[in-house]
Amino acid sequence: MSEYESALTYSKYLSIEELLKLQHPLSDGPEHDELLFIVIHQTYELWFKQLLHEIEEAQRALESGDTHYGLALLGRIRTIMKICVAQIDILETMTPRQFNSFRARLESASGFQSAQFREFEAILGRRDSRAAAHLDPQSRARVEARMSKASLWDSALKYFALRGTQIPNAILQRDVSKAYQPSSEVQRALLLMHEKDAEAGLICERLLDIDEGLQEWRYRHVKMVERTIGSKSGTGGSSGSEYLKSTLFHPVFPDLWSIRSEF
Repeated sequence: MSEYESALTYSKYLSIEELLKLQHPLSDGPEHDELLFIVIHQTYELWFKQLLHEIEEAQRALESGDTHYGLALLGRIRTIMKICVAQIDILETMTPRQFNSFRARLESASGFQSAQFREFEAILGRRDSRAAAHLDPQSRARVEARMSKASLWDSALKYFALRGTQIPNAILQRDVSKAYQPSSEVQRALLLMHEKDAEAGLICERLLDIDEGLQEWRYRHVKMVERTIGSKSGTGGSSGSEYLKSTLFHPVFPDLWSIRSEF
């Protein structure tokens, strides 16, 4: 074996040859824009994988009381989400006619079927069995497992409690597989915390950044779909933009938004 063959190279470390063989356009020709569509969505899945990885680490940091590391991780999560929003700008360079040149080839395939995005929603607190109902059994099991574990908000509440904020025990010990309900007791405790604990207040601001980022992504997604297919039904059995509109304006950290008018 030559020195080159045994050496670790950029291509080997990143499995570049394998990576570049993972795009398989189905349209005749194929249509020029189908490759862009595939690359964008594969890239989204890689970012979703990284987001899950970063949020899990952020949960560990918060639950151990590590403020500085937690802030760094939450900031990274928000930055990745900004990149996810920015990728919509690239998709919007594709006209309806260009998309329709290969759309029929997608058959029942749809971004609606992204298991990793459903996991992302779950780790942020979504608890809705319908979110995984349309997935294959293995993917459904992954999403359901994620819904049975503590969310990022659950970890944040533990962090606040570690720093002396009076979070009710009933909240800290709740069944995390159930959807969190906004709590006036938690909101009062958070208001007091902001007066006494500036570092914990910064954690709240980074969480709001993430919540706002998710809402921004959802809105941009709606407008991109409307721009590309109008009011048509989506592939994969979704209602297209109508379904996406129904996901707007549902914050994942409602207590943090509720107290904004109380400062």
